[in-house]
Amino acid sequence: MKIEQIYTGCIAHAAYYLESNGEAAIFDPLREVQPYIDKATKDNATIKYIFETHFHADFVSGHLDLAQKTGATIVYGPTAQPSFEATIATDGQEFKIGNYTVKAIHTPGHTLESTCYLLLNENGEMHGIITGDTLFIGDVGRPDLAQKLVSDLTQEKLASMLYDSLRDKIMPLPDHLIVYPNHGAGSACGKNMSKETTDTLGNQKKVNYALRADMTKDEFISELLDGLGAPPAYFPQNVLMNIQGYDSLETVMAKADTPLHPEAFKTVAGQSEALILDVRHESEFVKEHIPGSIFIGLQGNFAPWVGALIMDVQQPILLIVTEGKEKEAITRLSRVGFDNCLGYLEGGVEAWKAAGFETDSVISISPEQFATDKDMSKLTIVDARKPGEFSAEHVEGAINIPLDFVNNQLAEVPTENDFYLHCAGGYRSVIMASILKARGYHNIINVEKGMSGIRNTPVALSKFVCPSTQN
Repeated sequence: MKIEQIYTGCIAHAAYYLESNGEAAIFDPLREVQPYIDKATKDNATIKYIFETHFHADFVSGHLDLAQKTGATIVYGPTAQPSFEATIATDGQEFKIGNYTVKAIHTPGHTLESTCYLLLNENGEMHGIITGDTLFIGDVGRPDLAQKLVSDLTQEKLASMLYDSLRDKIMPLPDHLIVYPNHGAGSACGKNMSKETTDTLGNQKKVNYALRADMTKDEFISELLDGLGAPPAYFPQNVLMNIQGYDSLETVMAKADTPLHPEAFKTVAGQSEALILDVRHESEFVKEHIPGSIFIGLQGNFAPWVGALIMDVQQPILLIVTEGKEKEAITRLSRVGFDNCLGYLEGGVEAWKAAGFETDSVISISPEQFATDKDMSKLTIVDARKPGEFSAEHVEGAINIPLDFVNNQLAEVPTENDFYLHCAGGYRSVIMASILKARGYHNIINVEKGMSGIRNTPVALSKFVCPSTQN
């Protein structure tokens, strides 16, 4: 059976392409749909179906653009109620792709409409299963997203549904089936996803905690919800975009791919209350940036941090971007629904300075300087990593203010004196420094390379505790 992962997106999302005898199907397409069209053209295939496993929360699907460009039919599972034309499959309904068959299996739990797609070859033999966010490699989907839209649909109710879906619909399937999930490590749609992108169902039954054979429903619900952090604030907004529709990527690009000379950039920023987002490398931002701008670099987990920290997908955005990276930045913003980009600074920070406008910087020191700084014993050390990272190992005496929650923990940020700020590798600490500076905190000393650099110095650290042993 020919099935390919043809694109890995900014948040570990995998889209799959199935082709047989001149017909093709796409599962959960990302927003930039041209690669799918190009792939089908190369294979002399017509895209017949666009299968959606559920209404996605972490990204804007490309289903509408792809259907408009190809005439393919969009398919959802039972209970889905989109605001556009689509086929709502019944549980067990089959769809033909050339000689292959795709069978819809309704698996509510992650969301009510969540549906997996069983893949059968030309002989009717089961080959694999597209599991969406129902089953990951090493994990299962979080059950707390729908309650943001339907208040009485609690995470406990959905977790109970997911338990039944896994036991009644997925686990009875043959062990040789290849599992094709929607996400891998790094996604906020689960807790403990593996970096591996496929596995056999049989092996998952052995190693995935959620598929333990002797697990009761109460145990499943308890283990699934334990340690489940709050989902990013932009998730419900993306769900609504996927249900109700959105502007085409071409429309978004036409508005956003607009160079603005410094005077025009400054005028637009003032008139629109746009957020100035600097997506260059953190070393460039630390050295020089536009006052009040927020740093989230393209080279890191860009889209998840944009969603988690900017939160409102309607927020107007102006970009500071390395020349040649403009379209990439706009596209990656659009993948998570941030379509209100108004343009970018033509000529970058150098043009800004040449126009006579001032810049700012972040005081930044090396791990070695940090280790020998005479003020180290007097100043507060702020660790911007996640609580689990901090618990596993941290600088003695440091306090933990996770970047995810900085806007809620501003009262804990030192104001009297300078303070050191670090993360794991230097990316998150600069994001936090930019947010704090935009809010008027200028007493920050950033530690470059974070814990990865600090570990190689004599700085005293807490006793390491493996994260896997923590409850």
